[in-house]
Parts: sequence; C-alpha cells; structure tokens
Amino acid sequence: MSTSSSRQTVNALVFLGPACLFLFCLLLVPIVVDLVVAFTDMSQTIKVNEFTTSQFEKLARPSEASWWGFEFRGSFYRALSLSAIYVFFTLAIFNVTFALILALTTTALPDWLGGLYRAIWLLPRMSPSVVYGLLWLWTVDPTERGLLNQIIGVVGLGPVNMKLDAPVTLIVFANGFIGASLGMLILTSAIRSIPQHLFYAARADGAGSLSIVRHIILPALRWPLSYITVFQTLALLVSFEYIFLIMGPARQTMTMSMLAYTKTLAPDIGSGQYAYGAAITLILIVIGMAVAMILWRLTNMKRLLAKPRIEVH
Repeated sequence: MSTSSSRQTVNALVFLGPACLFLFCLLLVPIVVDLVVAFTDMSQTIKVNEFTTSQFEKLARPSEASWWGFEFRGSFYRALSLSAIYVFFTLAIFNVTFALILALTTTALPDWLGGLYRAIWLLPRMSPSVVYGLLWLWTVDPTERGLLNQIIGVVGLGPVNMKLDAPVTLIVFANGFIGASLGMLILTSAIRSIPQHLFYAARADGAGSLSIVRHIILPALRWPLSYITVFQTLALLVSFEYIFLIMGPARQTMTMSMLAYTKTLAPDIGSGQYAYGAAITLILIVIGMAVAMILWRLTNMKRLLAKPRIEVH
C-alpha cells in the first residue's frame, strides 16, 4: 500500500471513525434491538418466553373484504391517519411555507432588524421543552385566564377550549411554530449565498420583487427546500414530545409515535408493553424509510447530490 493510500486510510479512521461508531451505536443497534423485541412477548420485564407475531396481530387482522387481505384495528388506524394529517399540515403550512416566508421577509429587511426578528423566532427552539409546553398550556387555557381567551374576549367573543374543540389544530400550531425556525435559518443562509450581481441585474432590467423571488430566489432554493422537506417529514413522523407535554395521552392526538411511547414508557397509562411498542415502532421505521425513498425520487435529490464536473485539487 502506498504512502498516500495509507495516509487516506488513517485520515478516514480518525475523522470518520467516531462518527461511524456513533451512528452504529445510536442508529443501527436500536433498530436491530427493536426488530428482535417486536417479535417477542416481552412485557413489563425484559424476560422473553417465546418469539411470536402476536404483537402485530393486535394491530391488524385478516379480512377477506379488504384489498390488502387485512384491516387495521381501530386505535392503530386512527393513530396512522392522525399521523398522516399531522405531518402533512405541519410540514406544508409551517416547516416549509412559513419558513420560506420568514426567510424572504427577514432577508428583505435591514440586517439588524432581520437578525432581531430571526432571534425572536429562535427563542422557542432555545427554550426548554417544558417551558415551551407550559406557555402553550397558558395560551390555550379554557378559562378567562388563558391568553387566547383574553385576546378574543376584547372583541366580545366567548372563551374557547382548543384542547377539546380543536386538538389537532393545536398540536399542528405548537409544533409548526418551533419547526419553522430551522427552515428559516437554512433558507436564510441559502438566500444570502446567492450572488448579489443577479439581483442588481434583475433590478436594472426592471424586475419587481415577485419576479426576483420567482426567477432568482426560488430556483436557488431547490436543494434547501428538498432537504427541509425530507428531514422535517421524518422528524415529524417520530415527534411526540410537545404533543405529550400539551395534550397528554389524549386519544384525539394519539399519533403513531405517541402510541408507541404510551405503550412502552409512559407511566400509569398502560406502559410496559415493550414488545407491542416495539412492533408499532418497527412499522413506523418502515413507513419512514418508504416516505424517505418517495421524497428522494420526487425531489430528485440524486441529481442535486451529484458530484461536480470540475474538481480542484
């Protein structure tokens, strides 16, 4: 082996070795453990009596009337449907669209004002999760002490109870406001990396703000928008932290990830069903992989990640 090859091997081990070990221990090993546990009867303890598919039979049952040959049970079907609704609307309204609006507006403002506005939007993400959840609980308090009821009371409207009347809307807003900040940062950085001479030339040709956004900014944001869409979709599929802090184990907001958490770790609400929670998690992993592959194709990320034709050594 040449000296150059040996040096490249050593550099790869030094710089990539810790990252690969980290991914192996925190990504691959948990997936393998989840796969094994899902096909056992583990419950309350780590003792395994037999390997079985009974946990999946709790989620679906054979049905000759169904196209697929089986049908989902009620609680699992509701969790699956709610997860799809929650992910789609949170992603479409906040994590992509609202993040793009924030990036466009803050970059159009003077630097100090845009920076201040972005810092304000980052406050929820920098705050502890419990604090953010408590703020939402105060906001949607159904009594007259709630912030929302105080605001709508000014115009003469009666109090509302979002936790009871619009629980899905509540979790979409709560997760959307904190999720938009990440997209805002990525898109802001991408907009600032666009060469300024393109904007000068467009202005000189008489282009307006909307034309500049459509023909210069949006084409340059194709890669960041694709990344945000894929990353945030997978993140929302497994998110349950703020849902649990704000709504608790409510049936109206029982997403797939919440269902898995409550069946395994949530105290006093039917936890300890380790194999059952592992089966739900395994299905969630399969769904995440399928969604990632579909989005990979739809966004054409393979072309976006292609190697440059000119390499500088």
